[in-house]
Amino acid sequence: MKHLRVATLALAALLPIGAQAALKPGDAAPEFKTTAALAGSPFDFDLAEALKKGPVVLYFFPKAFTQGCTIEANAFAEASPKFAALGARVIGISHDDIDTLKRFSTEACRDQFAVGSDPRGATIKAYDAASLLPGVANRISYVIGQDGKVVFTHQGSDPIRHVDETLKAVRDLAPAKR
Repeated sequence: MKHLRVATLALAALLPIGAQAALKPGDAAPEFKTTAALAGSPFDFDLAEALKKGPVVLYFFPKAFTQGCTIEANAFAEASPKFAALGARVIGISHDDIDTLKRFSTEACRDQFAVGSDPRGATIKAYDAASLLPGVANRISYVIGQDGKVVFTHQGSDPIRHVDETLKAVRDLAPAKR
């Protein structure tokens, strides 16, 4: 079963994502609320409330505890102090259930940022992050400004690049805070 899951995720990484039309800069970011976990503790995440405190880096990932998703979570964890210094909050979202994400928030996210559960895929679909495979999101990242508009979008299979590119976009948003 584990080999089938790895093969399925590897196939998903090879599938073209060009068919998905990601939200573009200037588009209104769809509002959402979700059950999320931070440092192993569940809480209710509300995008509108988070935006009152600063920009939000919203990234979608295929599946908790897979190799690429763990690498991405580790990289976002390492960069979390930089995002925080710029006033930005990071949240990752997947189809995983909240119990899985409570563990992932501690083990892979290193208690540094929240991960949200979207088992029905409503938020994933609203942000054009749905994959051709059921229960798996595409790897796509957004930076959402405090005005609720998308200011940056990045799609691609390289998990480290998502962190680098979103951090650059947040820095560009707040040049006075550098």
